[in-house]
Amino acid sequence: MQRGKGMKFVGDSRIPAERKPNIPKDYSEYPGKTEAFWPNFLLKEWMIGAVFLIGFLCLTIAHPAPLERVADPTDSGYIPLPDWYFLFLYQLLKYEYAAGDFTVIGAVVIPGIAFGALLLAPWLDRGPERRPMKRPIGSGLMLLAVVSIIFLTWESVDDHDWEAAAQQGEIVDVDYDVDESAEGYDIYLSQDSCIGCHGDDMLGTSAGPPVFESDYDVDEIIEIIHEGIGSMPGDQFDGSEEELETLAEFIANDGQEP
Repeated sequence: MQRGKGMKFVGDSRIPAERKPNIPKDYSEYPGKTEAFWPNFLLKEWMIGAVFLIGFLCLTIAHPAPLERVADPTDSGYIPLPDWYFLFLYQLLKYEYAAGDFTVIGAVVIPGIAFGALLLAPWLDRGPERRPMKRPIGSGLMLLAVVSIIFLTWESVDDHDWEAAAQQGEIVDVDYDVDESAEGYDIYLSQDSCIGCHGDDMLGTSAGPPVFESDYDVDEIIEIIHEGIGSMPGDQFDGSEEELETLAEFIANDGQEP
């Protein structure tokens, strides 16, 4: 083409003198090598996405997400468990060198070094080779990361007490209707040691059973509070004898004002 032929000058740009219809290029001469992004490629993507979406919806209907009981912030014995993709970090915090006084090392330092190494891998190994065997630094870092994540995830699953976790999150139908306006309930709320095991609703936590689970009379309840029973220690009540008797009568009457 000669200089300027078939072109018009618009400022510093050149545009075709004749407008052409916006027709996608014909890729039939290159079968299997390339195709138009719109609509060919997007149509395939939408079809695949629709199939996966329908499959996911069917899975959620067939296997609903497991629900636990209402969260209780006063339950100090609750054992949390993160989602599966964070289990390796959760397991890391169980080791002595990454927990307690060294929590910052397990929560920030070690993960920061690991993810930082993966981010720097493309710059540490800048060779033109694409085969993993020819890129030892990048391949080695990635292999080390995958093995570490798999190992820590496996250890976390193996160490976790799944039976206790199922019990602490189990939804239990409770027939007790606690009278929160009763004097005995106010006395109970003033006892942090009681709330820590039996919950602020008196219906129990993973650390202790519901207060009304056993059918004790007033004298037996006072004796248990003084001397303890099973794993429950004694002499934990912080109040007067009159308040203790009021609380015992409230418990013996299944959460109702005597």
